[in-house]
Amino acid sequence: MGGSAAGRGDGRGSNKAGAGADRGLLASVPRAARRPRPPPSMQCFPSLVLALSSLLGALALLQLSLYLRVPSRYGKHEERLCRPRGRLPARCAWFLQELPSFLVPALLLALRSPPRLEPLGCRLLCCLFCWHYFYRTFIYPFFTRGRPFPLQLLFFGTLFCIYNGFLQGYYLIYCAEYPNDWCTDIRFTSGLLLFLLGMGINVHSDLLLRQLRKPGEVTYKIPQGGLFTYVSGANYFGEIVEWFGFAIATWSLPAFAFAFFTLCCIGPRAYHHHRYYLKTFTDYPKSRKALIPFVF
Repeated sequence: MGGSAAGRGDGRGSNKAGAGADRGLLASVPRAARRPRPPPSMQCFPSLVLALSSLLGALALLQLSLYLRVPSRYGKHEERLCRPRGRLPARCAWFLQELPSFLVPALLLALRSPPRLEPLGCRLLCCLFCWHYFYRTFIYPFFTRGRPFPLQLLFFGTLFCIYNGFLQGYYLIYCAEYPNDWCTDIRFTSGLLLFLLGMGINVHSDLLLRQLRKPGEVTYKIPQGGLFTYVSGANYFGEIVEWFGFAIATWSLPAFAFAFFTLCCIGPRAYHHHRYYLKTFTDYPKSRKALIPFVF
């Protein structure tokens, strides 16, 4: 019995000695090394990028099939079709619709661990994609003089902006890998020039369209000046060129899918605008094309 008690006493002493040794080891570890590890950053899943890009391409074909013959029901095309119920002022609608395309990539950048702009994909996203949607969200809506916007189209447009903002942001932040000399590659330089050219045409055409109306006016007039001299959808042509430039500069499947969607979405609308002008204005220039100067 006595021997057992002594054994138990030796065990307690040994435990105390071990605990003291552990404390000594912990004390020798730098304090920074004992901090809890940050949560793991989001990872790249190529299969997810492929699936979302393929779905975006399928949506583009669906959009083309729906609106190639019949225009979407807003703006000047409401007069010939039944007016939808429930609408928001154009400025509020454009702001709400475009906001996710700016916020979602910005949130993905903020959630990146650690948050930094060192990878080229992050810089491309900020300087090109977010730049466009900063203009579309915080500048364009407050100068537009368009008609009230249908709530149904606003809902679907907002869903698309969330979807596409996530796809482009997720790929460029977490998946894209570029060589160190990518900025001197012909694909980057030519794509960047196309992007800047397209955005310049788009912004300038928006300005010309705004100048057609005085505050409070809702009537439509013949656009004049700039690329409107050659096509009816100068603003649409500029945006299509812009996103194909973005696709070439990033050389990515999501960007090409988005450029294709843009073409299938607003290309038919430029065609319907052209037909509207020809039917409404007898003095509309007959030599003017719908979307592509001198071609279509």
